[in-house]
Amino acid sequence: MSAKTVTTVFAHGAWADESSWDKVVRLLQSNDIKAVTFRLPLSSLSDDTAELDKVLERIHGPVVLVGHAYAGAVIASTHSAKVRALVYVAGLAPDQGETVADVFYRYEHDDKAPKLAPDSDGLIRLPAEAFSSAFAQHATPQEQQALAAAQLPISPACITVPVGLPLWKRVPAWYLLAEQDHMIPERTQRFMAERMQARISAYPVDHMPSVTAPELVASVIVDAVKQSKV
Repeated sequence: MSAKTVTTVFAHGAWADESSWDKVVRLLQSNDIKAVTFRLPLSSLSDDTAELDKVLERIHGPVVLVGHAYAGAVIASTHSAKVRALVYVAGLAPDQGETVADVFYRYEHDDKAPKLAPDSDGLIRLPAEAFSSAFAQHATPQEQQALAAAQLPISPACITVPVGLPLWKRVPAWYLLAEQDHMIPERTQRFMAERMQARISAYPVDHMPSVTAPELVASVIVDAVKQSKV
């Protein structure tokens, strides 16, 4: 499959937005790989999947889906026949009948992980200080501040509903495993990646390598694009 015929579509995770992919997108575009980013409503897993499906409807030709963290569940929930590969960036990959929360809390988090609970409006937000201690500890202070300012809260409805048959059971998956992730434990990521039989690339990066190590993220995506078959 020629890289020029493929479109890479990026789904951001909780407490981020589509701008979190900007560095990776620029790298792919410099290699003549098409890229599309979009914003998830983070209101429910079904809403987020519907938003992804709308994006996929507008794309002609094969697609490689890229999902960060929570969005791993989103990219595996579409049934679009255009998808040729899935790329997980520290992504969550519940199996059929599991919830996102089930896999997120499968193994114990370390003491740098923030405590998460809904606010008075029922949405889960990340404490501002967590962006420097757990979410993107390898980012610059300016990047951490920008991430905190742009964060999008997530609804419990995104993470408490069991998923259907995930797409990773039908299409190949790649997994960037973040070894210094304080949001999703390395052990949890490895369990999910191995269960999917994904092609694993493990690096000493934080939870947001799209910001702090974009070259590594881009290299995994390029590999998925080149090796996926139409």
